[in-house]
Amino acid sequence: MHWHRTARRACEVLGDVAYRRFKEQCDAYFYLPHRGEPRGIGGLFFDDLKEPSFDRVFAFVKSVGDHFLPAYLPILRRRKALPYGERERDFQLYRRGRYVEFNLVYDRGTRFGLESGGRVESILASLPPLVRWRHDWRPEPGSAEERLYRDFLRPRDWLADEA
Repeated sequence: MHWHRTARRACEVLGDVAYRRFKEQCDAYFYLPHRGEPRGIGGLFFDDLKEPSFDRVFAFVKSVGDHFLPAYLPILRRRKALPYGERERDFQLYRRGRYVEFNLVYDRGTRFGLESGGRVESILASLPPLVRWRHDWRPEPGSAEERLYRDFLRPRDWLADEA
């Protein structure tokens, strides 16, 4: 919720509806139809902005950049001491597979680059070097991974209580 409150403040430069618009665009764009799930827990997605003017769009992009650390650092500080071992690393590599699937199958930039004859190595350089794949994996009941799938990997109005 903290991240989304900060993201909403970053979007205020473009008016009251910008945050909701870019959040909904993120939820729609970063969705894996073949899995029936989002690639991740959401955020903001915007591209090819031309309205209302260059100066306002530039101010917005600058605002997003200025809000990145205030949005992210408190999350890192709160979570940095959490236990992390091979089980968590294994799950991280599994979830990275969703990123790879999205980039190779749906991402407009990746597809454009590959279809237009771009330099393959440059286009694929954003893919993680390590990924794990599993057939029909399901989270263990009661696990943090089950909570991620149940509570976070779905479109959600993170600011509903503040509306």
